[in-house]
Amino acid sequence: MATDINKEILVEMVSNKVGQTKKEVEIIVDAVVEIITDALHQDRKVTIAGFGTFKVTHRGAREGINPQTKERITIQAVNTPKFTAGKRLKEAVRSQKTAPAPESGGQAETSSEQNA
Repeated sequence: MATDINKEILVEMVSNKVGQTKKEVEIIVDAVVEIITDALHQDRKVTIAGFGTFKVTHRGAREGINPQTKERITIQAVNTPKFTAGKRLKEAVRSQKTAPAPESGGQAETSSEQNA
């Protein structure tokens, strides 16, 4: 499995790709994240063509049940960020090779059968 990418690795990869120092790239990455965050805070949508769209969704108040006491509670309305992948990103992920499903001959083996 490939290694996950965190901010530090992202900065290093971008730095290598564009030929800028890590410090310069880190400033740019921080600025992009801050701009997207500020836009969402102002309830604005951010679209990056081919990559995707960041927007705020509004979830209304609703009733729920406290699982410990079974008491009915009101869950407050909340704004939450949402990301919708763009066409190129979706296509890139879909074209990714996946592990083939194991062939079981129509019947699933139980763990005891596998250990026998």
